[in-house]
Amino acid sequence: MGERKLNSTYTRNEQCIINCDLTYVIHIISGRWKLFILDLLSRKKYRFKEFKRKFSFLTDRVLTSQLRALEKDGLVKRTVYAEVPVRVEYELTDLAIELIPIFEQLSKWGKKQRELKGESGLSCARLSR
Repeated sequence: MGERKLNSTYTRNEQCIINCDLTYVIHIISGRWKLFILDLLSRKKYRFKEFKRKFSFLTDRVLTSQLRALEKDGLVKRTVYAEVPVRVEYELTDLAIELIPIFEQLSKWGKKQRELKGESGLSCARLSR
């Protein structure tokens, strides 16, 4: 495969996307279950088994992957307690708590857009403390 020119239109567009703050945050919070996880954690701390009860349709692997990604990006804090059996709790970081009002506004906007189009939906992202 040939090398891509650094000054090609594709490369310039790609750099614009990579360096854009908005696409950066969308990338961090996108993921099939991340918003649902953040929604639950906006109310209280959760243990893995509690997540599993809420998301019984998710495999352990998928749930673990989403939690690890959120932790890696600084939105979720994972605390392991030295107990037998081991207790692990997940909670929002201060960084994630800053997002809650933004998610609330996006949810309101989404509801308004659905109503304008005559569609109905569920309020699944009730991110409130």
